[in-house]
Amino acid sequence: MEIAHKDSAALLRRLNPGDWLYALALAGGALFALRQYGGFMDIYDKAILLFTVPGLAAMGFAWKPFRVFLAAATALALASIALYQGDLARAEQVFFLKYLISSQTAIMWMSALFFIATGAFLLGLAARSDFADATGSALTWCAVTMGTTGLMVRWYESYLIGTDVGHIPLSNLYEVFVLFALMTGLLYLYYEGRYATRRMGAFVLLVISAAVAFLLWYTFSREAQEIQPLIPALQSYWMKVHVPANFIGYGAFALAAMVGVADLMVRKGILASRLPPAEVLDDVMYKAIAIGFAFFTIATILGALWAAEAWGTYWQWDPKETWAFIVWLNYATWLHIRLTKGLRGPMLAWWAIVGLVVTAFAFVGVNMFLSGLHSYGSL
Repeated sequence: MEIAHKDSAALLRRLNPGDWLYALALAGGALFALRQYGGFMDIYDKAILLFTVPGLAAMGFAWKPFRVFLAAATALALASIALYQGDLARAEQVFFLKYLISSQTAIMWMSALFFIATGAFLLGLAARSDFADATGSALTWCAVTMGTTGLMVRWYESYLIGTDVGHIPLSNLYEVFVLFALMTGLLYLYYEGRYATRRMGAFVLLVISAAVAFLLWYTFSREAQEIQPLIPALQSYWMKVHVPANFIGYGAFALAAMVGVADLMVRKGILASRLPPAEVLDDVMYKAIAIGFAFFTIATILGALWAAEAWGTYWQWDPKETWAFIVWLNYATWLHIRLTKGLRGPMLAWWAIVGLVVTAFAFVGVNMFLSGLHSYGSL
C-alpha cells in the first residue's frame, strides 16, 4: 500500500499545468455532453462516458501527441454538428459539410490520406528519405483525425434521421472497418513515437490501406455508408464497450503481423540497413500482441456477458464464438512460448503473420462463409 501511494504521489508530481488543463478540458467536455445529450442516454451510457474521461486523461498524460489529435477531431466534429443546425439535408447544401466534414466526406478524406501516407512511407523506405517518412507520419495523423471526426459526426447524423435510429457507429462492417483503420493507425503512431522510428510505416500502412480498399469497395458496391436502424440483437449497451475492445485487439494483431514481415526481411538481410534492428522489431511485435491479447480477452469476456443477456447463455460455440476462441488461443500460446521459453526470431514472426490470417477469417471470413447467431454482420 505504501509503495502504491508513493507511485501515485510521484505521478502527481510529474503532472504539469498543461496536463491538468487537458484533464479539465476532458471533464468539461463530458459535462457538456451530459447536459446536451443526457436525455438520449441511459444509465449505462452515462457510466461509459464518465469512465472514458480518466482513460483518455491517462492516454494524454503518457502520450502527448494524442491530446492534439483528440482536440482536433473534437473541434472538427463540433464544427460539423453546428453546421448541420439539426437538419440532415444541409449535408448536401453547406460547402464544408459536403466537401469536408460530414461523416461520409470525412471518411473519404481518411481513406485518401491513408493511401497517400502509404505511398509516402514506401517512398521514404525506397529512397531513404526522412522527409517522405515525416510526410507519411503527418498524413497518418491527419487520416486518423478525419476518420475519428467522421465516426463522431455519423453518430450525430443517426439521431438526425430519428431518435429511434440513433446509435453509436459500431454496428456494421462499414463502421467497424473505419474503426479498424483508426485503431491500427493510432497504435502505429504510438509505436513510431515510442521507438523514434518511422521506417515501420511502410509495412503497417499497407494493411491499413488494404482495409480501406475493402471499405471503399463495400461502400460503392453495397452503398454501405447508408445509416440503418439497429437490429434488435445489437440494441444493447454492451456493444459500446465490446466492439471497441475487440478492434483494439484486431488493430494490434495486424500491426504485429506487418512488423513481423519487416522483422523477417531484416533477418534475411533484405533492406536491413533501412529498417530498425531485428531486436526493436521483435520488441514492437511482442508489445503489440500483448496489448492486443489483453483487449481481445476483455472483449471476449464482455461478449460472453452480452450473450448471456441476449440469448440466456454465455457461450454456444457459434462459429463467431468458436473462431474468437481460436484467435485467443493462438495469441495466448504465442505469448506463453515467448515468456516462458524465451523464444525469439523468425518462428514467432511467421506465427504473428499466420495469426493475422486467422484473425482476418474470424473478423470477416466467418461472416462471409459461415452462418450462426452472428450472421447479422454478413456481407
